[in-house]
Amino acid sequence: MKEIEKLRNGECYRMDDPEITDIHYHAAMLCQQFNALPITGSDTRDKVLRQLFGSAGRNLSIKPGFFCDLGINIHVGDNFLTNYNVTILDMAPVRIGNNVWLGPGVGLYAVAHPMEAAGREQRLGIAKPITIGDNVWIGGNAVVLMGVTIGRNVIIGAGSVVTKDIPDNAVAMGNPARVIRYIKNEVVINSDK
Repeated sequence: MKEIEKLRNGECYRMDDPEITDIHYHAAMLCQQFNALPITGSDTRDKVLRQLFGSAGRNLSIKPGFFCDLGINIHVGDNFLTNYNVTILDMAPVRIGNNVWLGPGVGLYAVAHPMEAAGREQRLGIAKPITIGDNVWIGGNAVVLMGVTIGRNVIIGAGSVVTKDIPDNAVAMGNPARVIRYIKNEVVINSDK
């Protein structure tokens, strides 16, 4: 079985496989091109992202300092917004819903390495998908690990490390992240009436 097939099947694969390396270098080149473009007044930014991502909805807003592994495994909905220095390690599919915001320094890591030193010496990796529902806000410097599903209308606190699934309408924070409360899906506007 080819290494890319092992990767796609969620099995251990060799990170230094030439076919995987070629895809990775292509994504790195597109990230470098994207990050060098002016932040305003350029349709080229959107075009580069659409070449990089597997699929993307309307109204992408991604700040410079964006990096990914393959790009082709990233699928985002409408109104996707990132702040500066976001990394998506998409060795497995990373599916992101509509109206998702990622704070500065957020990392979505759909890949890991063996716990055993022998596996790392062999340059092995393993990847599992990440799924993020609609209307999610992930605070600055939070990390989401492989295999995690985050439900709809969720807030992940800044600096959190998400190691397990988070249900709809939850606020989760900490290391490891845990649900601290649930929120209603309604807009609350403060007024001085």
